[in-house]
Amino acid sequence: MRRPASTLMLGGYALLIVIALAAPFIGLYPVLIMKVLCFAIFACAFNLLFGYTGLLSFGHAAFFGGAAYATGWIVHSIGVSPEIGIVFGMAIAGLLGLVVGVIAIRRQGIYFAMITLALAQMVYFACLQFPFTHGEDGLQGVPRGRLFGVVSLQSDVAMYYFVLAVSIAVFALIRRIVHSPYGQVLKAIRENEPRAVSLGYAVDRYKLLAFVISSMLAGLAGTLKTLVLGFATLSDVYWGTSGEVILMTLVGGLGTFLGPVAGAAVVIALQDGLADRVGSWVTVIIGAIFVVCVLLFRKGIVGEYVAFRERHAQRQSSR
Repeated sequence: MRRPASTLMLGGYALLIVIALAAPFIGLYPVLIMKVLCFAIFACAFNLLFGYTGLLSFGHAAFFGGAAYATGWIVHSIGVSPEIGIVFGMAIAGLLGLVVGVIAIRRQGIYFAMITLALAQMVYFACLQFPFTHGEDGLQGVPRGRLFGVVSLQSDVAMYYFVLAVSIAVFALIRRIVHSPYGQVLKAIRENEPRAVSLGYAVDRYKLLAFVISSMLAGLAGTLKTLVLGFATLSDVYWGTSGEVILMTLVGGLGTFLGPVAGAAVVIALQDGLADRVGSWVTVIIGAIFVVCVLLFRKGIVGEYVAFRERHAQRQSSR
């Protein structure tokens, strides 16, 4: 007897959580896994905007890097605890998202994408010029501190479990948003915006809220990355980082729940594994993999798997 897809899905999630909990004890490098989790949150935040709402942003690095700088500065210079630094960074990212969203949200397609890119470049040059960002040197030596003044995060294992707990909470939140009535409206806007307008939905408000939520979650990823690695640099706000998160989402599977996670794992693993061996050629290799995925796996890794499962289920039901 074939088990329901929901049961298989829950079993898969449980297996992933078990593997993640055991990761530090089975030979996986905690810092690398934390970096993957940070970019997985970043990619999931972008996927919420593009995959489920249909808004292609070329400027999400502004929220990721802006929050990274904000958290690094307040933790390093003022000495606040990490949870306050994270909340502060997310607030800055949300404020940036609100400003960018109000300006860009009334445009569609390439015009929306270009406005987000232009405004993100303004954030990049601001980070280059502001004295507290230390220009091209970036913020260095950001301490991890003590969580709530009690739990030290200096240990890689302690920091790993904190990042893992936050990641699971974020993934659960995004899944709840996607399957909520609000998420259904976002999907309707993606599929046919004029029809959503005709049904009486305030489309611009829905899109603006999705943009702000996405920017805050991208900011959360940036804050965690700064605490894990201990620095924030201009590469965090550079337009290339926006391109990377688009690549992660498309390789993993646009509009799927686990696709961005898989895409982030693939891209970060390739960057880490090939950087010492091929140097700058790693960008060329990742680009070639992206081309292959676009040509052969149009729906991404997870997207193609989901499509295969649906075709298999249809064949079983037709018998």
